This record gives sequence, structure tokens and C-alpha cells, in this order.
Amino acid sequence: MVELGQRSGDDPQTTFYEQVGGHETFELLVRRFYDGVAADPVLKPMYPDDDMEGAIWRLTAFLEQYWGGPGTYSQQRGHPRLRMRHNPFHINPDARDRWLSHMRAAVESLTLSPLHEATLWDYLERAAFAMVNTFEETP
Repeated sequence: MVELGQRSGDDPQTTFYEQVGGHETFELLVRRFYDGVAADPVLKPMYPDDDMEGAIWRLTAFLEQYWGGPGTYSQQRGHPRLRMRHNPFHINPDARDRWLSHMRAAVESLTLSPLHEATLWDYLERAAFAMVNTFEETP
């Protein structure tokens, strides 16, 4: 498992962030993910229409920082505290699975090596399961 800022892959001198293409790759991943979210009747209401660019920036900056890129997320927002930040939202297994479905499509749309894709997906899947905060069907 790669931890925040750690190096991974074949070249121990570069971070995962650098190996997969840096900012451009993470921004593309997140924008493609939110293209799916925008059409999802369960997830879309969790994102205010007037803050989609903000949501895109936050997820991009978080993922970049996690994978060894710039520390902009923490500089501007403090510690990620993912569970706390997601607690106000109704995240049940259906919402988690929908999130994973859109993220899977976004990950597969990139041209990552099999190792990089598997490493990224492993983290995203574990993170999504950790965000579940209810087993109720609807709020």
C-alpha cells in the first residue's frame, strides 16, 4: 500500500503522482468521475450545482496530495478528515457502489499501466467503503 507522499512503482525516485502524469492525469480522472456523478440521481443531489468546480478542485487536490503531489489541499483546507467531512451526507452501500461505478469508469478511461491502475483502484475502493455512514435506504 502506498501512503501519503510515498514513492512507488519502478522508479523509487519519483512519486506515484509523477509516474502517472501529475496534475493533468488527476484532473482528467476527477472531471470524468464528475461527468458520471452529474447524471446520477442518487449522488448528484449531494453536490450543489453552484459548487461543482469546487468539488472538482477539492477531490483533485486531495488525490494529488495523497499520491505525492503538491500539498495544496492541506494548505488550504487543513487535515483531510475524510470521514468527518463526509458525515453530513447519506452514504449507504448504494451511494458507495454508485460512487465506485463512476470512479471505475473514470479510472478505466485513463491510460495507466496495469500496476498503476490497480494501485489507484485499491485505494479508491478502500476509501469508498470507509465512507459508508448508514445502512438506511434513503434519508
